[in-house]
Amino acid sequence: MLKQRTLKLPVRTTGVGLHSGTKVTLVLRPAAPDTGIVFHRVDLNPVVDIKADPFAVGDTRMASCLEKDGAKLGTVEHLMSALAGLGIDNAHVDVDAEEIPILDGSAAPFVFLLQSAGIEEQNAPKRFMRVKKVVEVKDGDKWARLSPYDGFRLEFSIQFNHPAVDKSGTRVAVDFGDQSYIRNIARARTFGFTQDVEAMQAQGLALGGSLENAIVMDEYRVLNADGLRVPDEFVRHKVLDAVGDLYLVGAPLLASFSAHKSGHALNNRLLRALLADATAWEWATFEQPGTTPARVAQLYPDLQFA
Repeated sequence: MLKQRTLKLPVRTTGVGLHSGTKVTLVLRPAAPDTGIVFHRVDLNPVVDIKADPFAVGDTRMASCLEKDGAKLGTVEHLMSALAGLGIDNAHVDVDAEEIPILDGSAAPFVFLLQSAGIEEQNAPKRFMRVKKVVEVKDGDKWARLSPYDGFRLEFSIQFNHPAVDKSGTRVAVDFGDQSYIRNIARARTFGFTQDVEAMQAQGLALGGSLENAIVMDEYRVLNADGLRVPDEFVRHKVLDAVGDLYLVGAPLLASFSAHKSGHALNNRLLRALLADATAWEWATFEQPGTTPARVAQLYPDLQFA
């Protein structure tokens, strides 16, 4: 039986919010089966609990922001991506500010935290959301699509008309049935352009951004002294974001996701369109020996159980 997973022990880190610039303390804690991923704004009185849910997503400017009862929690996608990549079904996330810390701009620090806490199987079947038919959303020349697939595959293409991006890979396909999330996606960092920073900061965004937590480009080149971690880091980060945004649906998807120039807003619209059509999806568990599709069984090969 494919079982649900949580953390073995609590784990803590501190950092700054990419957009708020505020210092943040983050605590990840184990949770009971069928809890899902639940965020807690512990700096508020009373504490506001926000469950991962596509309908809780409000602001999608440059990040995915959850909202409930006037409380907000921004930039959840990198942590959600790490939780998805490591197959964590249930966790409590305590945050003492309105944004998840950006750390190095990728999901790798969150992967390290989760592995440090230890990953524990639970005595409950893992529930997948299986896509049964094609669902697609569009916004001009941007689009995102979910198609039936017995596994989890993502294909993404980008177009920025910038020398540093154009000479990198602008299209990538990753099938987590035979490719590792940790090795292929987790280390890809967020990125931005110096000419956009002033406008973003006027909107209260990117106040905590730096060369330590993002790839930064001027009109011609990457400004980070160490350059890119992989040649196609830009498009791989877009896949990292998509993994996190899609995990807000509340369960791992069995689907093929493909997109062109999609972002947080369109990714969220896609989930809402999926859930709006009851014929487009179904719950799936694999409790009997021999019933698990091969690519589903290989989705989390990196896990080491404590």
